[in-house]
Amino acid sequence: MEPPVPPPNGPLTPHSDPSGAYAPAKPATTQIGPRLVGLRFIHRTSGLVPALRLAWVGVQVIWSAVLGTAGDWIRPPAEREERRRHRQSRAAGLLARALGDLKGAFVKAGQFASVRHDVLPDVVSRELATLRDRVPPLPFAQIRRVVERAFGAPLSSLYAHFEPEPVGAASVAQVHRATLPDGRQVAVKVQYPWIEASRGTDLAILRGVLRVAIWLGGKRDLDLDRFFAEFAKGLEEELDFTREARVATEIAENLAGDAQIVVPRIVQSLTRRTVLTMSYHDAIPISDRAALQEQGVAPGKVLEVLARAYAKQVFVDGLFHADPHPGNLFVIPPGPDGGDQPVVLFVDFGLCKRLDPELRRQMRKGLYAVLQRDADDFVARMDAMGMIAPGAQDAVHGAVEQMFEHLAEQSGERGPLGVRGSQVLALKDVAKGLLQDTPGLQLPNDLLLYAKTLSYLFQLGEELDPEVDLVAISLPYLLKFLAEKDPEPEGRA
Repeated sequence: MEPPVPPPNGPLTPHSDPSGAYAPAKPATTQIGPRLVGLRFIHRTSGLVPALRLAWVGVQVIWSAVLGTAGDWIRPPAEREERRRHRQSRAAGLLARALGDLKGAFVKAGQFASVRHDVLPDVVSRELATLRDRVPPLPFAQIRRVVERAFGAPLSSLYAHFEPEPVGAASVAQVHRATLPDGRQVAVKVQYPWIEASRGTDLAILRGVLRVAIWLGGKRDLDLDRFFAEFAKGLEEELDFTREARVATEIAENLAGDAQIVVPRIVQSLTRRTVLTMSYHDAIPISDRAALQEQGVAPGKVLEVLARAYAKQVFVDGLFHADPHPGNLFVIPPGPDGGDQPVVLFVDFGLCKRLDPELRRQMRKGLYAVLQRDADDFVARMDAMGMIAPGAQDAVHGAVEQMFEHLAEQSGERGPLGVRGSQVLALKDVAKGLLQDTPGLQLPNDLLLYAKTLSYLFQLGEELDPEVDLVAISLPYLLKFLAEKDPEPEGRA
């Protein structure tokens, strides 16, 4: 997805909308163009297409498992385990491709599941993590109808120019460049027409798939209702582009004090639940080292800006951009008078999370427990948040003690905060293993996204410039987080 542009004349004013003059001239109830109903629309919203596609995946997986298990008897034990992992990887790959082809809720389900290391084997999580928001686009005629129905006006009355070819197509929407009547360049994110209409049917199918997966995977202690409710709520939020606009505006306001961070400016009058219009600018993908070097941008300086931005979001603001893959992070090279200071551009705020105040409070106390290496208190905080199934406390306590021991080995004499990015990544792998091997442990998805976001930043740091100490850059924000005081109800620990 190409990035949108920052405001051309200075810092973003979060609640301003200079394009109000371009509001639709016709009432929103006006019907423009043909109705969004056709054979493809009917097939997709009926649930028949995804049900048949996923059923075929199930047949292939079962057939492979039957044949593979039968062949395992003539293999040595070590080879049997390798064959079993290969079958898991192949099955996960088939599922990932099917989910990607189905788009919408199915891609989002795969992305959601990829971070659930407490539910899925690592080999499955890795395959699902390959699901990226890059899919074949819809024909322009269908996109035009979505925009015109959203505003009740012809496309030509809304934009001076609208590029028919998209600059990016994702799981729930595609993005087109356009020009406003005053000449400003914008990006327009348009939701696929069947997404909302098929949501109920798609969720019902996914719930059935989840039940089968849990039964086959032996995770019968999983709280299915809680797990699925988290996913359904997240999907509903991502499909509401007016919410995305509000979140982007709030994050822009939170980061407005840093001139090296840019958040797209939302054009409120041209934004609805299924259409989002924002400012546009050409920029360099943050992972493109060659292009950055060609522009004279030092990757280390980019990392410093990115670390500040995320440390403030996750530790201070409590509202953070939770999808920091290379398609959503860009660099605006310094201009002729900009010196050598790059500007980091954030795009796509569909997946953003606001940490619940109680979760933040328990996280803060949990960090204190980590600093003191107090496994008893750490497990008590997890239990208070409903993360541990009844009867599983002892197993979880043992897993936590193992994690603390590994942290002590990594930090050595410098204390638990004296680790570098590579050591944090190593600790992440240990934590993933403990999640998978500890029954009765189920973490809130918001917390897992929080951990995933930080993990990605450290991984990006290792790739772009391992010499940049992201922990040291984040430390002031972490200390501010630890210093926060929460009012506690009387008699509550």
